[in-house]
Amino acid sequence: MEEKFKLFDFSQEKVRVLHYTWIAFFLTFFVWFNMAPLKTAMTESFDFLNGGNFKALLLCNVALTIPARIIIGALVDKYGPRVVFSGLMVVTVIPGLMFAFGSTFLQLVISRLLLSSIGAGFVIGIKMTDNWFSPQHIGRAEGFYAGWGNFGSAAAAGIIPYIGLVLIGGEFGWRYAMAISSIATGLYGVFYYFKVKDYPTGKEVIVDKRSSSIMPVSSYGGLVQYLMWNIPLYAALGFLASNLQKQVIYDKNMYSLDVMYMMWGVLALFYFYKAYKILAHNLPRLKEGIPESEKFAFSSIGALNLTYFANFGAELAVVSMLPFFFESTFKISPQLAGLVAGSFAVINLVARPLGGYMSDKMGSRRNTMLMYMMGISIGFGLMGLISKYGPITEDGVQTLVPMFEGTWWLVVSVLITMFGSMFVQGAEGATFAMIPAIKKELTGRIAGMAGAFGNVGAVTYLFILSMVDSKTFFFILAGGAALSFIYCFFSLKEPEGAFAEE
Repeated sequence: MEEKFKLFDFSQEKVRVLHYTWIAFFLTFFVWFNMAPLKTAMTESFDFLNGGNFKALLLCNVALTIPARIIIGALVDKYGPRVVFSGLMVVTVIPGLMFAFGSTFLQLVISRLLLSSIGAGFVIGIKMTDNWFSPQHIGRAEGFYAGWGNFGSAAAAGIIPYIGLVLIGGEFGWRYAMAISSIATGLYGVFYYFKVKDYPTGKEVIVDKRSSSIMPVSSYGGLVQYLMWNIPLYAALGFLASNLQKQVIYDKNMYSLDVMYMMWGVLALFYFYKAYKILAHNLPRLKEGIPESEKFAFSSIGALNLTYFANFGAELAVVSMLPFFFESTFKISPQLAGLVAGSFAVINLVARPLGGYMSDKMGSRRNTMLMYMMGISIGFGLMGLISKYGPITEDGVQTLVPMFEGTWWLVVSVLITMFGSMFVQGAEGATFAMIPAIKKELTGRIAGMAGAFGNVGAVTYLFILSMVDSKTFFFILAGGAALSFIYCFFSLKEPEGAFAEE
């Protein structure tokens, strides 16, 4: 019989590991989102940085997280979460400092691309939590880990501007705020390495470190789906290459169309190589026949990929644009806008654990997922009603103004934002409460793929944001969640053993 799970009973080693791990996740997100709340300070510091170029940096901030989560997911299954999490936090100090003290757009782009890999830290904690908690408690454990860790983005929105613009101030205050966040994360990476272990004593698992990073499938239909679901991972990076090509710095594009086409060609080659590896790994197994005990529904992985596209992808995009949305729409200071926009992410403290708890308690992880996806669609639809169209500027830019005048509407808008966030974060908790139940020994790789689709969603949505106004953007997010609901209704299967005690 498993020891009862009490969230703040620190005499239990698994509880201590859970808390050490969410703090690690918190710090990685604190660094990952340290740029958006400093938009005004950054655009004032660089004469080449305008609104369009800043949106390109936001795309860079989520782009390489896509391959990083796939790679990290495989490394975690192979080497264990402790060493991988610690290494990631320490190594990403370098691009963190490069960005903080960068002086050209190329330096900012390269360092932000490299720093975006820190967003893969989330996947590592999913595996660590799965190692320490039983299926019947995994929803609550994963939800708490992800919810409190994800709060790092809200903390960055409120704390980073205060450190950079108020406590330090001056021309370089924003730079030192970013540098401090990176250094603190690296130091915690060292601490984490010495304070946790991968498994409870007596339940260690011997992992074959020669195992493939390719996910095994159990049917030819699953193989086709696996090949298809890899395409968007490379297409999203193609979107980034296209967007960066259009960025104009000192009246000159960042690079030529020929260079962009070369990038697309390289991405295509990477995809075909990955497809070859998938086929080479799985075709012999399928020809021999897959034992019933090893079979699982790959359609569920695809469905969870899409849910994470629509919930976490939306969250990344919204967290990146929400501070400036409130600042420009309600004409408030960057510091206040950061705090107000933080209301979207602060809900993580309760919403994501609640999503995991609901997944544990409702008796159907599938129905919990469907409920949350419908709620996301409603929530973003309401956020689209926060503003209305204002006058068009002399430059032809469509402005947004509050739907109603008065401070009371700002308060109502914050409540609407929190309502939408409750479903977004809860859906994320429900997603990762379900992933370990699909195939336990593949948890890292499944989490890596689903997590990567969260970033595909962010790249896609931020790409769309570069072409539409914020009001239209919220309605597009609502539509994406509705489509995800429909897909899950037909493709998501209730996993066997999802509520087992061991």
